Amino acid sequence: MAQPGRASLKEQRYDRQLRLWGDHGQEALESAHVCVINATATGTEILKNLVLPGIGSFTIVDGNLVSGEDVGNNFFLQKSHIGQNRAQSATELLQELNNDVSGNFVEESPEKLLDNDPSFFNRFNLVVATQLPESTLLRLAELLWNSNIPLLVCRTYGLVGYMRVIIKEHTVVESHPDNMLEDLRLDKPFPELREHVQSYDLDHMDKKDHSHTPWIVIVAKYLTKWFNEKSDQLPKSYKEKEAFRQLIRQGILKNENGTPEDEENFEEAIKNVNTALNTTESPSFWILARAVKEFVANEGQGSLPVRGTIPDMIADSNKFIKLQNVYREKAKRDIAAVGNHAAKLLQSLGKAPESISERELKLFCSNSAFLRVVRCRSLSEEYGLNTFNKDEIISHMDNPDSELVLYLMLRAVDRFYKQHGRYPGVYNYQVEDDIGKLKSCLTGFLQEHGLSVVVKDDYVHEFCRYGAAEPHAIAAFMGGAAAQEVIKVITGQFVIFNNTYIYSGMSQTSATFQL
Repeated sequence: MAQPGRASLKEQRYDRQLRLWGDHGQEALESAHVCVINATATGTEILKNLVLPGIGSFTIVDGNLVSGEDVGNNFFLQKSHIGQNRAQSATELLQELNNDVSGNFVEESPEKLLDNDPSFFNRFNLVVATQLPESTLLRLAELLWNSNIPLLVCRTYGLVGYMRVIIKEHTVVESHPDNMLEDLRLDKPFPELREHVQSYDLDHMDKKDHSHTPWIVIVAKYLTKWFNEKSDQLPKSYKEKEAFRQLIRQGILKNENGTPEDEENFEEAIKNVNTALNTTESPSFWILARAVKEFVANEGQGSLPVRGTIPDMIADSNKFIKLQNVYREKAKRDIAAVGNHAAKLLQSLGKAPESISERELKLFCSNSAFLRVVRCRSLSEEYGLNTFNKDEIISHMDNPDSELVLYLMLRAVDRFYKQHGRYPGVYNYQVEDDIGKLKSCLTGFLQEHGLSVVVKDDYVHEFCRYGAAEPHAIAAFMGGAAAQEVIKVITGQFVIFNNTYIYSGMSQTSATFQL
């Protein structure tokens, strides 16, 4: 059991992130075990951004020894580490960032593990592969795909950053949409809300009560009036919404001189007309959430469970709390109804109804309008001559400087590595000779895939000058971006990209593609 001061200390340390993903998100993070292949600059930057927020444990797989080049671009390796195992050296310094995190290392190359102990990778919640050659990456990706373990590929190559998410299906309950509309149900008020609104008599109120009536009630009242006098449809066009606003304005109290009083709650109602009049959505994805589907078909009468929250507004405390409770109580009943459907489904599958917790049920119902599913293609599909996404590539190559050009160049340098056993331009004297060789690799790749696209020679020259270097500035940027995606997968919150991300340090732009 945690000591009394322990929880508060953790809350203080992780305060900002707890506001983002909550206690349950933090618990998921703290129970996760992540494997990072290669303690390169990119690999350690990813781990830094996982260790600081409190990942449960990590394991670094790396059979390489620390070189002078490593010390030059990796803050988690020191001069004294040269000649020592890179995984062990990096683990020691990374663990200093957070005592609550367990760090492990394996002094073995991923190739040897794949040969001798492929089941090793099955113990992790997620695997991150950095700076891997294509042949090793394809083997690892196939193994993890078949084991249903998420893989995040991250690579820094000169001024280019590359990420690829490989996951069969990732469901997101808490997607945290940027522009979330309130769930007010004014177009289809449930009985308790209708009864609550009817309890207000705006025509026979004193000035104080009139000016403290919540704007939701005001809009609901005048919506009934709109339906009775104007139309049986919600105001939709700009002209209709302006007419509805004018209808609300007419309800503002006037003083003895006939001048409208300063009633902020009515102004608030007028301002929120667009928000209030959004229609209640019908289900689309929720067929996968069978219990919610059953609710929608029965108790919900075509609507999703009520979210149970209302925005802050001008009203006295008593009126606000009463209105808030109308929504909260309805949300509780909806959650209970969904829970009953879930219990029946669980029983039919031979599982205990308690296997879904109250917290899970509440989270799911309150986020049912924002559920997301991301399905990625496997790496073998992307690399297959008959299964690669040709249309996606061609559609973006109208722009000769599209970030997709950088993807094509990365595929070309991998082809170069396969043919020559090294990357182009690693040493200065190789750059000029390697330009022609890399151009030949690019041409061969494009022809083999039937891609009649043009890549400017400038890109070939630039990739030769990179010499497969891993500049720390780019590695640090990619480390932050990759760690963010890892946290999304582990917590099941926010939406991961699908499926390829390219960053250009030259133009400081980025783009995602479905390859």
